[in-house]
Amino acid sequence: MINQQETSPRLTNGIKIYQDINLQIIIGITLMAVLGSSSIGPTLPSLAEDFNVSPQHIGWIITAFVIPIAIGTPISGILADRYGRKQILVPGLLLFAVAGTICALAPNFRTLIEFRFIQGVGAAPLESLALTLISDIYRGKLLTAAMAFNATSIGLSLALYPLISGGLTAWGWRYPFLLPLLAIPLSFLVLFVLRVPQVSPSERFELSNYLGNIWRSINNHQVMGLLMAVVALFILLFGPYFTYIPLLADAELGASHFVIGIILASMALSLAFVSSQLGLFARSLSEVTLIKASFIVYAIALIITPTIHQVWLLFIPSMLFGLAHGMVFPATQALLGELAPQEYRAGFMAVNATVLSLGQALGPILAGGMFTIWGMSGVFYSSSIFALVILIFLSFLLMKQSSLPR
Repeated sequence: MINQQETSPRLTNGIKIYQDINLQIIIGITLMAVLGSSSIGPTLPSLAEDFNVSPQHIGWIITAFVIPIAIGTPISGILADRYGRKQILVPGLLLFAVAGTICALAPNFRTLIEFRFIQGVGAAPLESLALTLISDIYRGKLLTAAMAFNATSIGLSLALYPLISGGLTAWGWRYPFLLPLLAIPLSFLVLFVLRVPQVSPSERFELSNYLGNIWRSINNHQVMGLLMAVVALFILLFGPYFTYIPLLADAELGASHFVIGIILASMALSLAFVSSQLGLFARSLSEVTLIKASFIVYAIALIITPTIHQVWLLFIPSMLFGLAHGMVFPATQALLGELAPQEYRAGFMAVNATVLSLGQALGPILAGGMFTIWGMSGVFYSSSIFALVILIFLSFLLMKQSSLPR
């Protein structure tokens, strides 16, 4: 884990790492990756009303975006290893921006879903290649510090994006879909300013060997358990939390769009705080223990949500979600990063990002099914049972703690 004194080392030219233009551009890429999904929550009630979309179908706004990310992330990882990072990132950023703008102009729900899918194609390489670029450029303590600042930017963006989106939605749900236009100037910075090691095409590159090596690196019960934890935590985050807590707040508690944005932002602030303190927890608790504890906290948050009858009390499950996510996500990523073989780390982490996106895609669909069967309360009660079932599986898959990095 990261010690506080290690978070701001200096580069060879004497500047602190957060002042490095390369890291600032990479963090910009990460912020675009987070923007695509986390800025949408406050728009869902207005969007559903404008297009007359039922609650069980509104989650397709998120699902249509993350499905191509789940499919495209490993492909973009292979292409980036084969042809170079910028050759994949720049077209991705431009497609992300253009498709997002068209979403803002969509005349109907079908068109919106179609261009959200195309926008997801552009977003596919962003998150995994941002992590890959950090690993390309930095080493040792600088690498650790760069990853820490990248994670901090994610936490802050998760807090700010819902607030920005909630404020823009007061003018109309279309305005938050214009935010991806920021990816256009970012793409020029990537092309002309970002300095990364060149990846030269190799005639000896064999896809079958490349994929076989990655498969062998993930084909063990520890890695499978960690990947199960990743997909489960994003099912819970993007299903009952990001999709149905805004709908609950609007339909049953009468919350405004701005209030919904504040509630969602409280989760991100809780996440950021807990993540920043995770090093203290890890001194006495293993990463595996933190992962297991997080699913207990998820279950508690989900159980109490349907019992709430005042909108401001939604801060309680929201901050519990942030507590759980702040424990489980850094812990799983730290263990996966240490288990990844250095020579195939980009492909390995692409698998991790794909599983992450799969959870984002499945969350709204599964929660929508539970809404159809059991109604709003059923979404949260069934999700709490799911969290406890995952906990049981993880207790077996991650049983041999001594074989996991500490």
